[in-house]
Amino acid sequence: MNIIVLAGGLSPERDVSLSSGSLIANALIQKGHRVFLLDPLVGSDTGFDGLAFLSRDSRERYSFEVPREEPDLAALRRKYPEPLGKNVIGICQRADVVFIALCGAAGENGQLQGLFDLHGIRYTGSGYLGCALAMDKDISKKLALLEKIPTAQWKTYSLSETGAEAIIARTETPCVVKPLSCGSSVGISIPGDRGSLAVALKAAEKYEATVLIEEKIEGREFSCGVLAGKALPLIEIKPKAGFYDYQNKYQKGLTDEICPAPIDGALSDRIRDYALRMHGALRLGYYSRSDFILRPTGEVMFLETNTLPGMTPTSLLPQEAAADGIPYDELCDLIAGNPVGRP
Repeated sequence: MNIIVLAGGLSPERDVSLSSGSLIANALIQKGHRVFLLDPLVGSDTGFDGLAFLSRDSRERYSFEVPREEPDLAALRRKYPEPLGKNVIGICQRADVVFIALCGAAGENGQLQGLFDLHGIRYTGSGYLGCALAMDKDISKKLALLEKIPTAQWKTYSLSETGAEAIIARTETPCVVKPLSCGSSVGISIPGDRGSLAVALKAAEKYEATVLIEEKIEGREFSCGVLAGKALPLIEIKPKAGFYDYQNKYQKGLTDEICPAPIDGALSDRIRDYALRMHGALRLGYYSRSDFILRPTGEVMFLETNTLPGMTPTSLLPQEAAADGIPYDELCDLIAGNPVGRP
């Protein structure tokens, strides 16, 4: 197949996406496809026929490592004022399938998926509705409760309507502060007092005016992927310092990831069942990954579901698939072969 891998974009998770996209592209090349890695923010000066597709016979391969710091979005906006670069839609329309390796923002919140639906473009992952539901942490937690899946108590605030001072007065610390619709732990803080809560709100506001504030819960952290209607083996996540933040996720050696997770069989089955139920409740497609915390009491708490899980060298879904006997290149090939909009 002629496959366009979309990676990059205008998102705090841009660098994660470029790393994932490079690995995905190389894996698909290895499986015999013709592949071009396209940044939708940058676009292309040529149309589909002028692209330098790579194939198994090509000497070149794609490569990108995630820097320690997040990208400078303000500088990117100045350089690329339009959300989609030149020829992106036309190129994607000509491809056999578009592998969406974007993370966060329009690539994961359903906007791009809806646009692709309108233009008859086949793409990987989930449809626009599932992406929108999962990206909104408030809605996904409400759906978890409807599924009788426990989740941390939370409140959602608009900083422009409520104001930081009023939020601080209503909030008990320690707590967890999150932008409503970011992924990769971008903008997340765990303030221990009201002073640090004020700092956390400002940090979250850099990414979004609406924030979600959760009670802080302690316990072991697990993730469970869903692939083709099946829950994959669990992976346990153990940061060596702090919590599972942006650097601990994407810098090698900062987190121990154990798969299959050393956990009681009954608990494992419960978490895998929860992941499948959240996948269904959110109306997701071929694959997803849900995150949970196991409290010392044995209660399993839902955190969130990712519709486009990262696929970097330190990412979780590829490790879970490998534990189930699915090597990385086969995983990418399976995803590419089961797109949304398949005729």
